[in-house]
Amino acid sequence: MFVIISLMKRREFLLLGVSTPLLANDLFFASDVILSQKEWDTLVSLRNRLNLLKRYVGYANFNVISYSEALYYGRNYSSIGAFSSDELELMDKFFYENPSKYGFFGKKTCAEIDHIISEKDIYKIEHAGHFLFKGKPLADFERLQKDVGDTLVLTSGIRNVIKQMSLYVNKIYRTRGNITQASYSIAPPAYSYHTISDFDVGRKGWGYKNFTADFATTQEFIVMKNLNYIGMRYKKNNKDGVRFEPWHVEVI
Repeated sequence: MFVIISLMKRREFLLLGVSTPLLANDLFFASDVILSQKEWDTLVSLRNRLNLLKRYVGYANFNVISYSEALYYGRNYSSIGAFSSDELELMDKFFYENPSKYGFFGKKTCAEIDHIISEKDIYKIEHAGHFLFKGKPLADFERLQKDVGDTLVLTSGIRNVIKQMSLYVNKIYRTRGNITQASYSIAPPAYSYHTISDFDVGRKGWGYKNFTADFATTQEFIVMKNLNYIGMRYKKNNKDGVRFEPWHVEVI
C-alpha cells in the first residue's frame, strides 16, 4: 500500500527532511510519472531478459557490451531469447525521451543507443569486475588509491548503454513503475557519465552502504574531498535533480 501526495513535487518534499527509504517504499506523488500496465508487463520481461544476458556474458563483460551485441546474443542463444518488439520499444523510450518530465535535468552524455566502447580504450581493474577508460579516469583511480589508501575500492566503472539500461530498469521495477522516483536515484541510459568518464568508489567491506550518504562519513571520503584532481559529480541539492552521491567521482 502506498500513499499519494498531491500538489507537491518529490524534490520539494525531500527538502522537508523526510527519509529516502520512506519515499522509496511508501510514497507516490501526484506529479510522478508511472508506467502503464502494458509498459509494466514489458518492463518485467525486459528485466528478466537483461538478467539472463548478464548471466550469459558475465558480470564484467555486461558492463561494456553494446546494444547491437545484446540483440545478437538474444537472437542466437535460446537461454536468453530474442528481445520482443515491445521490449525494444521500451528501451528506445528510456534512451531517447527527454527525462526532464521526470525531474532529471542532467546533461546527455551518449547520443546513440548503439554506443560502442572499444576494447583498446579500456582497462580491467583486477578483482573489481569493472573497467575504466585509459587516460585520466584510470590515472585518477590509481592516484586515489595511493592518496587515500588500499581501503578504497572501485565499486562501479564503465557502464555502456545496456548496463545503464539494466540498472534503470531494475530501479523502476523496485519503485513499482515510478519513473520519476527511479530517476532521482539512477541516471537514464543516455545520461550517465559512467559511459564516458566517471566511476564510483567505496570503502572495502562496506557493501551496499557505499551507495548511501553514509559514505560521506568515512575517512576515505574525508581525504577525497580535499583532493584537487577530482570532483564530486552530484553534490547536495545539485541542479541535475539527482540525489547526493558522495561516492561518485567526477573526472575533471
